[in-house]
Amino acid sequence: MERKMIGDIGVRYKGIFTGKIRRYFSLRNALDLFLLPIGIVQALFILMGFRPKVVFSKGGFVSFPVTVAARMLGIPVVLHESDVVPGLANKVMGKFARKICVAYGETAKFFESGKVTLTGNLVRCDVVRGDRAAALDFTGLKGNKPVLLFMGGSLGAQFLNDFVLDNLDDLLKEYEVVHICGAGKVREVKRRGYCAFEYVGDEMKDLYALADIVVSRSGANTLAELAALGKPAILIPLGKNASRGDQIINARAYAKEHSAIVILEDEFNKKAFFADLKRLLAEHPEGGGGGLEALASSGGSAVDKIITLLEEL
Repeated sequence: MERKMIGDIGVRYKGIFTGKIRRYFSLRNALDLFLLPIGIVQALFILMGFRPKVVFSKGGFVSFPVTVAARMLGIPVVLHESDVVPGLANKVMGKFARKICVAYGETAKFFESGKVTLTGNLVRCDVVRGDRAAALDFTGLKGNKPVLLFMGGSLGAQFLNDFVLDNLDDLLKEYEVVHICGAGKVREVKRRGYCAFEYVGDEMKDLYALADIVVSRSGANTLAELAALGKPAILIPLGKNASRGDQIINARAYAKEHSAIVILEDEFNKKAFFADLKRLLAEHPEGGGGGLEALASSGGSAVDKIITLLEEL
């Protein structure tokens, strides 16, 4: 997916081997430990050919070989941590990064204080320039009922996908539904008031403008966009059985300051969910409202802060 997305905007893409070190017993750890040094060697050759003045890393295990190679070559690294609590890879990479950008003030305690800068999370500027009419044309919806936007993340959340399709009759009685399912997970369902997509690119800003309520996982970038838009949301974070629990922490931190309800997957109740939908709509009849000013306060300035750091290095 990343190869296509990057290629579509004209940026060169280089793939490398890498491995994820799990904090629990897994036979895959042995294979991944073998792949990591291969990835570091590949990254060394790529960096020696490309000769960057600085490496900007968004973190995660995919970035690990590149940042190690950059350190070996004496290239300064700027790390950005999107989550409240950093993952294992970022905690390790933070030790040799020159600068560390964080989205939340409370994240600073996990890194050396002299390296940390509070920037917020990056948000695309066009996210607040959506066109509701364009979204109606794109989706084929009528817009005569409140619109729910279900998003399960880039890989698609099976729990959310199943919930939408299992309860589509009840949902369509009162709402229209836009459903972003994830790669390869769209099912052939033709119902008036319902549309589904694997992935949405430039039209995402228009879908945001159309949506009255967003129902989503709680990845850091999604939360930053919702904050910029002022969109009411029901957040169903990825559980600890499938992650390190970072989405749960992100969602709860977000809900303290924004109009959002957090529902844990293992505590999900259909009746309560529908009640939450009605309450959010009553509190935000216009579907929220952000704009350029909201973007600047919620994440737009992160771009300027990070560019300044990169230029200084």
